[in-house]
Amino acid sequence: MEKVHLTEVSLKTMSLTRSPRQGLVSADSSAETTLAIERPVDLLFTENSFPALGKYDSGDFALTRQSVSLSGSLPRPMQNNDTAQVAMATSGRSDSAISVRSLHSESTFSARSAFSLHSPDDEEQLPLVFLNEPNMKLYCQICHMVYKDPVITTCGHTFCHKCVLTADSCSVDQMKLNPVVSNIAVAEQIAELIIHCKYGCCPVPGGPPGILQVDAGRCPTTIKLGQRSVAALSQALTLYKKEKGDHESTCSYRPVQCPNNPECPPLVQMDLEAHLQECKHVKCPYSKFGCEFVGNDETMATHLSVCRFEGVKDFLRRSEERSGELHAVLAQREQELAFLRSTLGRLAESLEQVEKRVETRLDVMHENQSKLSEDFMEFRRDTTVLSDEISHINARLNMGVLGSYDPQQIFKCKGTFVGHQGPVWCLCVYLAGDLLFSGSSDKTIKVWDTCTTYKCQRTLDGHDGIVLALCIQGAQLFSGSADYTIIVWDISTLQKVNSIRAHSNPVCTLVVANNLLFSGSLKTIRVWNIDGSELKLKKELTELNHWVRALVASQNKLYSGSYQTIKIWDIRSLECVHVLETSGGSVYSIAVTNHHIICGTYENVIHVWELQRKERVRTLTGHVGTVYALAVMAMPDQTKVFSASYDRSLRVWSMDNMICTQTLLRHQGSVTALAISRGRLFSGAVDSTVKVWTS
Repeated sequence: MEKVHLTEVSLKTMSLTRSPRQGLVSADSSAETTLAIERPVDLLFTENSFPALGKYDSGDFALTRQSVSLSGSLPRPMQNNDTAQVAMATSGRSDSAISVRSLHSESTFSARSAFSLHSPDDEEQLPLVFLNEPNMKLYCQICHMVYKDPVITTCGHTFCHKCVLTADSCSVDQMKLNPVVSNIAVAEQIAELIIHCKYGCCPVPGGPPGILQVDAGRCPTTIKLGQRSVAALSQALTLYKKEKGDHESTCSYRPVQCPNNPECPPLVQMDLEAHLQECKHVKCPYSKFGCEFVGNDETMATHLSVCRFEGVKDFLRRSEERSGELHAVLAQREQELAFLRSTLGRLAESLEQVEKRVETRLDVMHENQSKLSEDFMEFRRDTTVLSDEISHINARLNMGVLGSYDPQQIFKCKGTFVGHQGPVWCLCVYLAGDLLFSGSSDKTIKVWDTCTTYKCQRTLDGHDGIVLALCIQGAQLFSGSADYTIIVWDISTLQKVNSIRAHSNPVCTLVVANNLLFSGSLKTIRVWNIDGSELKLKKELTELNHWVRALVASQNKLYSGSYQTIKIWDIRSLECVHVLETSGGSVYSIAVTNHHIICGTYENVIHVWELQRKERVRTLTGHVGTVYALAVMAMPDQTKVFSASYDRSLRVWSMDNMICTQTLLRHQGSVTALAISRGRLFSGAVDSTVKVWTS
C-alpha cells in the first residue's frame, strides 16, 4: 500500500438523493469547507468511505496513518460534476493534495463512520480513532460501520444486532433476517483493535461532525477497544475487557472540575492537585455546620485557629458519626419496610385468590344445598302419598272389600303430548273426531290427534291472555281466557269465527247445556244464547261470593262452585234452587255422577254429597295440595272418579266404597286439568305436558 501525504483537505457538505437501483444519482453542493490544519493529524479513510471513488481500486487509492502539516486552501471550489480530485505522490513529496466530497447519508458509509462505532441514534457517542485501519471483514454490510454487537443470522451472514432488527432483508441474499447467536469470534477481533484514548482525540477544527484527529498535546496512550468500559459499548465487547483495567476512567488527561467552586476554570486530572494548593475558593471544613469562611490553604490554617467550630470538633465528629449511623439504620429500616410492603402485597394477592376460591366453593355448596332441599321436599311428598296409599289399602282390607281392587283396572301412562311453552290449564275432548284440545299459558290452543298419529294437528292463536277454559257443542269450540274474551272456533276448519268480550275479569270456566253457554268469572255467571256462531247475553247470575272456578251441567241442573259454597241452578228457569255449604276454602272443581255430587277444594280435601238428598256423606282425604280438577268415568259395573292436585299426583277413587284405589305419579308439576275419552284419561299439568293414561 502506497503512502500519501495529506496536505490539504477540502470537504464540501452536500445533500444526496439515492435511487434504489443506481445508488447516488444527484448531488447538490451547499457549502465548501477548507480545513487548515497546523499540526499533525491522524485520519483514517477507506475506499468504502467515499463511494464516489469506487472507480479507483485499492491499488490506486490508499491512505495510511501519517503525521503531516497541513496549510493553505484549495484554489477553486468543487463543481457539481466533480467526483474527486486526488493528487497522488510518493512518500517523499509533501505538496500533494486531496479534494473530496463529504458524503452524508444514512445508507452510505461516510467519513464520519470511520471514526465512530456508534450510530447517530446512540445516546452516547464516544471518540473512536483507530491506530490502524480495521480489516474490511469487520465492517457490517448494512450500516457499513465496524460491527456493533455482531450476530449470526439464519442466512449465515453476520450483521450488527441493531441492523438485523431494523433491516428488512439480508443485503447479500435478500433473505429475511433473524438473529440466531452472537458472533463471539468477530466480537473478540473487534475487542482487540487498537484505538487512541478518547482524551487524546479532538474534532478537526472547522470540520464536519464526527471527523476526529489525534491531539499531540493530550494523552498519547493507545488501548484495546475491549478495554473501554462504557455502557454505550456492546456487551460482546465489554465481555473481552482486559484485566489491566480501564485506562480512560483514570486517565491523567481526564477533564475534572474543582471540588471547591464550579466556577473555577476547566482542569485535567494531572493539574487538579496543583490547582487545589492555589485555589482561593476552599471552604471551611465546618461549612456544613454553618461556617461561611472561604479562602486558600494558607488563610485556612489561620482561620481554623479562630473558627468557633474548631473547639467542638470532637463533638461535631461524634454527632456526624452518630448521624451517619442513624441514616444507615434508617436506610435499613426503609429496606425492611419495602420488603414488608412487598410481602404484604403478595399476601393480599394470595388472600384475594383464597377469597375467590372460597366464594366459588360456597356458591357451589349453596347450589347443592338448594338442590338437596328440593329433592328432600319432593321425597317427603312422595313418601306422604305412598303412606296414604298404604293406609287406604289397609282400610280396604279391614273393611273386607278387597274384591273391589281390580288389577285389570290399574291405569298406566302410555304417552305424553309435548308442545306447549307454558302450563296447561284446561282440556276438552271432541269425540266425533278423536281430537283433544288443550289451553295453555302460552296463549294458544293445541289440537291433538288421539286416534292415529298422536301428534299436534294445529295450533290455534287468537287470545291475548292465558287460555283458562274450553268446552264443545256440536262442531263448535268455545274458549275462555284471562283477556276477558270468549272465542268461537269452527272445529271442521279450525278457524276462529267469532270473538266477544264476555266479562270485565278473566273467564275462569265454561260449560254448555240446552243450547246455552255458561261462563264463570268474579262473583258472576253469564248465560249466553248460542245462535250459530253468535253469542247473545241472555242473563247474568249474581249473588255469588267469590270467583266461580267450577261449572258443571247435568240433568237440567247447573252446579257452580265459589268460596265454600256450591249453588245448584235450574237451567230452564235460571234460578238458584239449592245451596250446599262446604268447608276447605274455595271450590276449584265439581263432578256429578248418577248418585253423588263431588267437589275439590283449596284445602286439599274432596267432599261428597248424596245427589237426591243433598246430604254430605263422605270427605275424601289423601291429597296434600289444592284439588284442581275432577273427572268421572262411568262403567257398567262401577263408577270411578279421578282427581288432580297441586301435589303433582292423580288419584283414582272407587265410588262404590269411597276409597282411593290408585295414585298416579308421572307429572313434574301441579296437575291442573282432566278429560276422559273412550276409556282413556288425559291430564294436563304445569310442566307444559299432557299425559295419556289407560288401563
